[in-house]
Amino acid sequence: MSPNPAPSPHSVKNRIMRVVWGIVQSTIFRFSPRPFHAWRNMLLRFFGADLHPSARVYPRATIWAPWNLTMGARATIADDVDCYCVERITLGERVVISQYSYLCGATHDFELRNRPLIPMPITIGAGTWIAADVFVAPGVTIGEESVVGARSSVFTDLPSWKVCVGSPAKPIRDRQMKDAETSEKSA
Repeated sequence: MSPNPAPSPHSVKNRIMRVVWGIVQSTIFRFSPRPFHAWRNMLLRFFGADLHPSARVYPRATIWAPWNLTMGARATIADDVDCYCVERITLGERVVISQYSYLCGATHDFELRNRPLIPMPITIGAGTWIAADVFVAPGVTIGEESVVGARSSVFTDLPSWKVCVGSPAKPIRDRQMKDAETSEKSA
């Protein structure tokens, strides 16, 4: 005989709101034209997201519970990103989350038979770029102005101003910023 599953940690109101949001997201959000950022921001705010007016969420992104999403000025969530915000997910100013990345705001306690859900926040510092197809685990903080390379998996906190790659992602060098004029002169 199998053990009873864990009771849902989510209130009835939370579950109803997720159903309503799911309908909105799969229709008027998903099929809105790409340039209609203000429209999608309005829908996300209506469901409780805390978005700067210049934040950008593209139409094919999946936001699990918008009321747990915070985005700073010019922060971007690209198409095909999965933002599983069971707990708060905070993106600082100018953060870019590239296509196919997965921000996972919860895990399960696998040592208990009923594997209860454990929500954990994710914080990504200002100016950070999460490249394509990156997995960010629950409870992770990524420092400001970092770069996480494509196909990396982030299971622990990463420092500021670093280029990080791998699975698990590790810092491989400092991130150094150049002005476009300096770069053109050296070419």
